[in-house]
This record gives sequence, structure tokens and C-alpha cells, in this order.
Amino acid sequence: MRRLPIALTAALVVLVPACTSDTDTSTTTTSASADSADTALADRLQETIDSLHGEIGFPGIVARVVGPDGEWTGTAGVAGVDDQRPPTPEDHTRVGSLTKTMTATAVLQLWEDGRLELTDPIGKYVPGLPNGDIATLDQLATMTSGIPSYTFDPGFQQKLFADPDAPWTPEQLLDVVRGDPPNFAPGEKFEYSNSNYVALGLVVEQVSGQSLADYFQDNLFGPLGMTETSLPADAAFPEPHLSGITEQGQPDGETADATDWNPSWGWAAGAVISTIDDLQRWAKALGTGEGILGPETQQYRLESFNYDVPPATPERAYGFGWGIDNGWLEHTGELPGYNTYAGYLPASGTILVATVNSDIPTSDGDGPVTAVVNALKQDLQ
Repeated sequence: MRRLPIALTAALVVLVPACTSDTDTSTTTTSASADSADTALADRLQETIDSLHGEIGFPGIVARVVGPDGEWTGTAGVAGVDDQRPPTPEDHTRVGSLTKTMTATAVLQLWEDGRLELTDPIGKYVPGLPNGDIATLDQLATMTSGIPSYTFDPGFQQKLFADPDAPWTPEQLLDVVRGDPPNFAPGEKFEYSNSNYVALGLVVEQVSGQSLADYFQDNLFGPLGMTETSLPADAAFPEPHLSGITEQGQPDGETADATDWNPSWGWAAGAVISTIDDLQRWAKALGTGEGILGPETQQYRLESFNYDVPPATPERAYGFGWGIDNGWLEHTGELPGYNTYAGYLPASGTILVATVNSDIPTSDGDGPVTAVVNALKQDLQ
């Protein structure tokens, strides 16, 4: 039985080992919409996703670029292995760790309102965590807390894959690492940990007096007109939706349909559901702060990238719930069966969003959506 690291990933790191997809690609449907986009560029973008769909072998993709040359939306493949219709921008998808960008934004909003301090230790709100008395909210958000990730715990993985439909509470998730030693002193280095964001979700609930789902709706999704985005309470999946496949937790060479797996184990770190239309709105708001953060708070976020904390580089680093990669402000999201991306390029105001209904990595070890967006970025240069 294959036990892979549970993937709720960011643009800065890859948490799953390389393998080759055995997805059936015998049926392929492609489409593109470029009414206001440069025709040559639109053709090039569509050719890219068509080529990578055939090369990598994921079931389907929806991608969109909005920039100075207009707007392009492209699709390739099918909505699911057992759903042979073409994917559409109206399809809902599980966005995985893009949820972290939302949880981080909620923390910044509460800081902006003077309801918490980013220098508060997490133990002020959530007791019993490794480094809990000294790791600050800022260090949790920037993944420098030293708190281990519950998703790397073998016992947790065994329970999850034995019953992927089972619900999990945030406290149950954090109990996995309570009593464990910290991985390092806070601020010493970067290490991606889903425990950080489950704990921050609890902070948002305590300080706001709302459930995290209600807070997101009232302060993020509602104001931005993201009518198809939600933090679900269970495995329910709005129609229409993409059906996703995974190799995680499966015998070598086999895949599973993870569409209806209960996402509660991701919660504030990875359980949100959205669509390409709504992710376009979110990518712009995330990159500009418009509608979600005041100018000073957005500037704080823009200056939050820890370039001097290993393994960051001058071009690539992680900050307050997002990453930067050669100028792109971005985050990827990965949940069994799904791989999603949202990015904003301030230099041109370009938005790039994409979702793939598979998390099976490419031969290079990247998630499928990472391979796609890297190629699309090349097309946009």
C-alpha cells in the first residue's frame, strides 16, 4: 500500500514524490474562449494545455489568463475519468492550500482591526502545540514556526486512507502533533506545515466569534462576489464539479476516485471549494488587496517574504500565506484528486488561474498544475 505525504502544498515546495500517471487519455476534448484576447497568444496558450494534457495524462483542466492582451479561457480533457463531458469554468473544484491564502487574509483583517497582534504566541489561543509558548502568529503564517505538520504523521495517514470519508475536527488534527517535539526553533528556517493553518483557523474563530466558514463568507467571499466558493461542513460537493483521481494511499500503480473524500482533514489549511470564475476574483484581490485589506496591511503582506530563511532564494520565497516566484504572487493547492493554482503578476496586472482534476505528480515530481502554469508563464513572456 502506497503511503504518500499528504499534499496540501504551496508554490515554494513539493510534498509528493515523483511518479507517472496511468490516467486514461483516450477521450480528449479541448476548447478555448478568447473573444477579447490576442488571437495568436490565445492559440499558443491553448496549444500548451493541449500538449501537456496529452504528455502528462491528467483527466482534464480549466485555465484562464486575464491581462493586457485580453482574456483567455481554455479547457482540455474531461471532467472526470467516469464523466466524459468537457470541463467548464462553471465546474467546482477543491482548491486545497489556496485555502491558506484565505485563512491568512482573515488573520490580517483581524490584525488590521486591532483584534489581535501578529506577535501573539499561538499558545495564547491554542494550547499544547510544540513551540506554542514562543511561536508567533506571524511565524505560523509564514511557515517558520517549527510546529510539525500532522499530515506527515504515519498514524494519521493510516487512519485517513483507511476511511477517507470520516470527518475530522480541528482539535483532532492538532492532537496528532501535541506532545511532539518541535522541528526547530521559531524563525530558524522555513518548513511547510498544515498544523500552522489549522491553528490559525481556530484563532480566527476565537477572535471573531464566528465559525471559519461564516467568517470567510462575510468578510471574503461575499464582499468579492465569490458566490460559488465555500468552506464545506462535510463532503458535499456542489454541481457541476470536477471528479478527481489520486494515487495517494493506493497500491503502487493504482488510482482512486477521491471526489467525495471528506475534506475536513484539511479545514483551514485546504478544504475550500471554488470555481475558475471565483478564483479569478480571488487572485486579483490577493495580489492587490482590493476589497479585502487596506493599503498598509497589503504592503505589510508584500514585504513579508522571507528571502533570507532557507530554502528561499532571491527569486522565490514564502510570505504571509502566499509565495512569490519571479515576480508572481501565487499559491498552489493540492488535495487528493485536485491541483489548483492562483497567481497575480503586479508588473502587468496579469491574472493566471488553473485547476486540474488530478494530483498525480509529473515525472519531474511537480504537481500537474505546476507544470501547466510554468509553461503558460513562458507563453506570456
